[in-house]
Amino acid sequence: MIIGVPKEIKNNEYRVAITPDGVKELCARGNKVYIENNAGLGSGFSNAEYEDMGAEILYSPKELFEKSEIIYKVKELFPEEFDYLKEGQIIFTYIHSNAFREQTDALLEKKVVGIAYEDITDKNNEFPLLKPMSEIAGKGGFLMAVQCVQKINGGNGLMLADVCGVKKAEIVVIGAGNSGLGAAELAASLGNKVTVMDINTVKLERAKEVLPKGVEFLYSNKKNIEDCIKKSDVLINCILWPKHRTDHLITRDMLKLMKPNSLIVDVSCDEGGAIETCRSTSHDNPVYSEGGIIHYCVDNIPSAFSQTATTSLCNATLPYLIEIASKGVRKALCENEHLRRGLTCYDGVLTLEETGLKQKRPYSSPEEVLNIV
Repeated sequence: MIIGVPKEIKNNEYRVAITPDGVKELCARGNKVYIENNAGLGSGFSNAEYEDMGAEILYSPKELFEKSEIIYKVKELFPEEFDYLKEGQIIFTYIHSNAFREQTDALLEKKVVGIAYEDITDKNNEFPLLKPMSEIAGKGGFLMAVQCVQKINGGNGLMLADVCGVKKAEIVVIGAGNSGLGAAELAASLGNKVTVMDINTVKLERAKEVLPKGVEFLYSNKKNIEDCIKKSDVLINCILWPKHRTDHLITRDMLKLMKPNSLIVDVSCDEGGAIETCRSTSHDNPVYSEGGIIHYCVDNIPSAFSQTATTSLCNATLPYLIEIASKGVRKALCENEHLRRGLTCYDGVLTLEETGLKQKRPYSSPEEVLNIV
């Protein structure tokens, strides 16, 4: 198949969907790969490196979309790209259709096949294409906290590390998934007092097995949350909040319980989600203060660590892309129920229930549109 890799146009997005090694894997299987000019520079990969592995460089995103059967990306589509879409084209990326209504309109209108990384599952009902970016986002979120609490950056002047004779900083991590484990691992390794919270006791037990001694694990109920935020210097949210929920884990009023000028890092960055006062920010202007509390809510933390993130993401997504390219998209979707879970839209029909509910759109199941009995 013909696979096109465009340059990401989101502000401060330095990742690219594929490494030169990934191009070699695709070309070895008889696929044609187009890379947009300088698409890999932000991750440290030159045009020449891609060409050496068999790719062809195109200098226009319009031409790349026109020539490609599969568009292989990192981030969602932006309005500038909507007109490039064509019927039957496969879009393979983080789509997040529930959050971007205009994008959903374009995907349905153009009758493309949208397959979202974030919804693909594995045999354990986990999300293997979220995992690599979640780990980097959690670790990156803590590293950003290290900067945000510095006095020169408007924080309280804490060092998030163990210093002899000084009370340890208290870090509260909500969520014991991949992001939470990443954040807690770094925070605990530097000697901070770390508390991890979750409603899933299995995840808490798993976290206890892998995290350093001294980390505290608490069931996430209202009383424990309130007790923890009173003492926290840094609160790191790592849970994805269901899009249809209108309540919040940390409400605006609860900010009054926190230490003045303490820090919230919202790794998940669901606007108005688990953290009521969260609104997306960028690497250009990452923090704001609300209710006397500093908020860091950058929605693409892994982009700051672009080379590591690109390599990790390509490692995770490439096997699925190879399957789609080898079998054809319909056969791949019919034969692989885990890939099918990622189907967002097909031939003008929305196939993701979550987006249908949030945006009040009609939807059908992937099995219905593919005529799977």
